[in-house]
Amino acid sequence: MQKLVLLGGGYGNMRILLRLLPNSLPSDVEITLIDRTSFHSLKTEFYALAAGTVSDHDVRVSFPVSEKLHIKYGEVVEIDTENKEVLLEGGEAVKYDDLVVGLGCEDKYHGVPGADEFTMSIQTIGKSRQTYSTLGDLPSNSVVGIVGAGLSGIELASELRESRPDLRIKLFDRSPRILRDFPERLSNYVKKWFDENDVEVISNSNITKVEKNMLYNHDDTIPVDAVVWTAGIQPVAPVRALPGEKDSTGRVILSPHHHLPLDEHIYVVGDCASLPFAPSAQLAEEQAEQIVQVLKAKWNGETLPVKLPDIKLKGFMGSLGKKQGFAYLADMSVTGRIARLMKSGLLWYYKKHNG
Repeated sequence: MQKLVLLGGGYGNMRILLRLLPNSLPSDVEITLIDRTSFHSLKTEFYALAAGTVSDHDVRVSFPVSEKLHIKYGEVVEIDTENKEVLLEGGEAVKYDDLVVGLGCEDKYHGVPGADEFTMSIQTIGKSRQTYSTLGDLPSNSVVGIVGAGLSGIELASELRESRPDLRIKLFDRSPRILRDFPERLSNYVKKWFDENDVEVISNSNITKVEKNMLYNHDDTIPVDAVVWTAGIQPVAPVRALPGEKDSTGRVILSPHHHLPLDEHIYVVGDCASLPFAPSAQLAEEQAEQIVQVLKAKWNGETLPVKLPDIKLKGFMGSLGKKQGFAYLADMSVTGRIARLMKSGLLWYYKKHNG
């Protein structure tokens, strides 16, 4: 029996399970999924969990149930490529014939002193719960600093504004304008929403140090009661330790078929893979589609094309609280209520077809 082992129950490996189960898996192949939790977490919604506008239950989806799928709960500490096994916390080893690594990322602090110790995170469901607990307990008029004005920072700031109108929120953006890589219409819309809802956007920021109740932006000291870090990610330690070349962000450089160039049995999907796009759930799912194609060809003894088709993304969507949003789809900017409804509809569709 061939063993396909999936590390991490994120968007990429969920798509692989959806495509292979129940009837597209050869009879001589079995799948083992290893994850630290007993459910698939909707990472794109962690900002809402941290802000307190959704419950823990709302950001969970059950893993598929199949006699061909074995689920093992544990923390991956090492991938032993020489012996083709995954080592778990506690010492257990899981053998594999083919491995898909989808362990996701952790916060990257860019060497900023104190950032690891004195900031909160929304990178995992557990850390998002802790962030919610801290933010929810803050007294009125407390100052919350959110470092990083990418999609996660924007959505967290706007959601927190709706759930805690009594807080003072400061959003630190390293760039001169918010969403600078997208049309100015989107940037202006998001900035206007923040201005109208009393979220202070601090552009051209450079956080140089974090202390308890204090942020250092350039030479300025800014008193804060809590800080959430959304200013960058890096692959988790077991992925960083994989052999082979990494890009400037630490992500694994892959072959055209999404496996390690020197090991055709190890695939990397999602946030840890070096691809010409910013990490996203959509990208992980599109990459997973191609990994399934490669695995099926291998199992059937078929020859793969030298190069797979280029991955094409449809765009992105973001929310500004529960009533407003923004999107960039097919080179078109969409803002307002309709953009928010589109994002809500996509989430409903995902839960319906994956739960």
